[in-house]
Amino acid sequence: MKRRPTLIAIILLIALMAACGPAETGTPSASPSETGTPPADTTLSPPPSETAVAFQFTQENMPSIDGSTATIPLISAVRSVLLGIPREDDIKVSGTDNAYNKLIEGEVDILLVYAPAPATLDYAESRGVKLEMAPIGKDALVFLVNKKNPVESLTPEQLVAIYSGEITNWKDVGGPDAEILAYQRQLMSGSQTMMNKLVMKGTPMAKAPSEFVIGEMGGLVDAVAVYDGAEHAIGYNVYYYVTRMKMDENIRLMAVDGVEPSTETIRSGAYPFVNDFYAVIRADAPADSPERVLYEWMVTEEGQKLVEHEGYVPAS
Repeated sequence: MKRRPTLIAIILLIALMAACGPAETGTPSASPSETGTPPADTTLSPPPSETAVAFQFTQENMPSIDGSTATIPLISAVRSVLLGIPREDDIKVSGTDNAYNKLIEGEVDILLVYAPAPATLDYAESRGVKLEMAPIGKDALVFLVNKKNPVESLTPEQLVAIYSGEITNWKDVGGPDAEILAYQRQLMSGSQTMMNKLVMKGTPMAKAPSEFVIGEMGGLVDAVAVYDGAEHAIGYNVYYYVTRMKMDENIRLMAVDGVEPSTETIRSGAYPFVNDFYAVIRADAPADSPERVLYEWMVTEEGQKLVEHEGYVPAS
């Protein structure tokens, strides 16, 4: 007889929490990606069905999981809890955009992931694939400066002006007389999608020299921390990654309108650039398929407890 995964999850989750805290991960090999918000025509799933109460996950039926760089710890924790195995320290992901492409092509079963670029959803439509997305947690787009930078807070309008090229000197926002080195992310990264949606809101970003467009999440942190001229640099990334996975004592997170990004301000929505991340499957996944069972489990009380245990802000 198959056992209820909710009971299995409770037992294993308690054991996991007692045994260790969230795992630290090394720098993954995949391109980074983070967060955005799905467009209105993307399916957001209803509450979990009764399917999830009669399934036991095993190594043989565990769905293949892909996702964003910042969800590596969560993917490791999900596999550990549901399979009853030690944490795996070799989890690899494709990065947001590539992970969606693999799901669309049927190469993976489920994503724990930040939201896709509009072009990715256009690709899904062109392939006749409909996606289901369920919010499982919240994260935030944050702005990084070097700890030597005296500017402690910027307004959303100032950030738009900096990244559109209207403001180019720190003295115009209360800092020293020095050129602003504004690092950007690559076009198809999740953080770039989030930047365009939540911050720029239709205002075009200034074209940056190629050396100021960073492909790797860790590379952007390094640029603000230690590259030449780092004390005059600014960049953006996701909160979880820079506070849990790629911490650097040489960077500081910029407050926005006087509100510093933190777990509490993300949870409350006081910090302005907050957005969900998701579990995602193909809409044609059968009701009794392992990927749909896992997808539905992620929004249960046990699934949300695991999200929170790993240091993310849960969706509810």
